[in-house]
Amino acid sequence: MLVKDSAYLCEQIRQKKSFLCVGLDPDLEKLPNHYLNGKQPFLEFCKDIIEVTHHLAVAYKINIAFFEALGPSGWEQLEQLVNIIPNECLLIADAKRADIGNTSKKYAEYYFDRLQVDAVTLHPYMGVDSLEPFLSYHNKWSVVLALTSNPGSADFELKELSTGVLLFESVLQTFVKIKQSNQIMFVVGATHPEYLTKIRKICPDHFLLIPGIGSQGGDLHQVIQAGRNHNEGLLINVSRSIIYPELKKSFKDDVFQAAQNFVTEMSRYF
Repeated sequence: MLVKDSAYLCEQIRQKKSFLCVGLDPDLEKLPNHYLNGKQPFLEFCKDIIEVTHHLAVAYKINIAFFEALGPSGWEQLEQLVNIIPNECLLIADAKRADIGNTSKKYAEYYFDRLQVDAVTLHPYMGVDSLEPFLSYHNKWSVVLALTSNPGSADFELKELSTGVLLFESVLQTFVKIKQSNQIMFVVGATHPEYLTKIRKICPDHFLLIPGIGSQGGDLHQVIQAGRNHNEGLLINVSRSIIYPELKKSFKDDVFQAAQNFVTEMSRYF
């Protein structure tokens, strides 16, 4: 089994001169019309995106919610999709799971044993024990939400605790100290660049998964300059700006060009 640890990701980033994680968020209301006539529109849509971006992307992040919304057809397409992600790319299931132990154990079994993804996004609200079933998979990544890109992050994540630290900082401080810390990435939104330097002081060696570039307004250069570490340490997720490009040529040509534009900007840092 190919172990996609920090050293492996660092090597892939440097080989491709890219931090790109392509977000696969298929939405029936946004898909080009020619996909809507097929029996598996999400699968065909994602296949075409992967075909023209796999040499540029270090990772793919599948947004599970879009597949769940279709019911049985969505799950069937999801289970086929995971099998066509190139093996060299990290595969992240964006599911935001975590629950009491026996429930988390079943979530972990589905994503890590059945789907065999490399990483799952997890929320820390219920505490470290709720993530332990995921962390028991020693060659897999647990991607813990820290400071998210949405405006609602101010409701809880940016609240100051009695200790004087912000809630998201407490999350980081807690998870960097646990035994399985080397299996953890943190989600940090590109819409909060002012916190990246502080975040890097708390977790200097960890990978960060950065959403919020592109449609949400995050600045690529600020993220790379403040978030990069000695082992590159960044996966920069771009979804809508790549998978729903302004149509100028063919859909696949436009997706490729959108991805290429991001990677060209990233390559300046290598």
